[in-house]
Amino acid sequence: MEAMSELATLQDKEDTRRHRLLALPAILIMIALGLIPLMIVVVYSLMAPGEYGGVVPKFSLEAYVSLIFQRDMFDDTLTFSPAYLEIYLRTAIFGVVTTVLCVLVGFPTAYFMATRPADKRNIWVLLLTIPFWSNLLVRTIAVMFIIRDEGLINTILLDLGVIDHPITLLYTNFAILLGLVYSFLPFMVLPIYASLEKFDFRLAEAGFDLYANRFQVLTQIIIPLAKPGIVTGSILVFVPAFGAYVTPLLLGGGSHLMIGDLIALQFGSSRNWPLGSAFSIVLMVIVMLALLFQLRRSGQVKHG
Repeated sequence: MEAMSELATLQDKEDTRRHRLLALPAILIMIALGLIPLMIVVVYSLMAPGEYGGVVPKFSLEAYVSLIFQRDMFDDTLTFSPAYLEIYLRTAIFGVVTTVLCVLVGFPTAYFMATRPADKRNIWVLLLTIPFWSNLLVRTIAVMFIIRDEGLINTILLDLGVIDHPITLLYTNFAILLGLVYSFLPFMVLPIYASLEKFDFRLAEAGFDLYANRFQVLTQIIIPLAKPGIVTGSILVFVPAFGAYVTPLLLGGGSHLMIGDLIALQFGSSRNWPLGSAFSIVLMVIVMLALLFQLRRSGQVKHG
């Protein structure tokens, strides 16, 4: 009996060693492409900016101080400046609203796809993903052509006599929000569809047999069972929407800055690498806290 137990223990150790070896390439790639660049950004955020870009190897917290305060160029006094905080707040609002709209649009879409005959579902998945085979930049420019003053929407409304002059849609908050929802909607639809595809619709029929109305069946049976897909989709939408760069830049025209544009600006024309690094670190911390909050609410992470 002891021999069998020792043999099982050795087998377990061998399996563990084999699994670690199989995971080693992925771990090395994550360290090389994830952890090391992140540490470089952290170090840069704690240095002084170079005169023509780059950093000076001198410890400084000026980048983090600049997030909240503005230093007077004559006497070095600090005054509270909410400009950067307002950009973070605007970015958070766009991220949350984009996620909510993607849920409101994505859930009915995923439900429709999941309730089609089994041999037709793959066709709907294909139709959903075809536009996203092209580059994000190309898709964003396509949206610009649709909503500009001479675009498709204004042309149709003018021809129908609904409006007398073009409605300004481009370079507005609406344009940014439209672009974000369009860009990230499939990331919401597909996880919800994956959850609903496994749903046993006999449970809904049982709810109707127990005199539940459509709203009660939806809120008490279907949505709770689709919750894992909704949570996953919300994460997949919120994280890239919070750090979006191309969409706000093109559709907002540079007049509605989001944090992704501000970070690119610091590493580009402003040449303030420490400040751009500090913006990046704060952005990462906010996203991590938001994800932790969402996971705690969904019950996937237990409270300490």
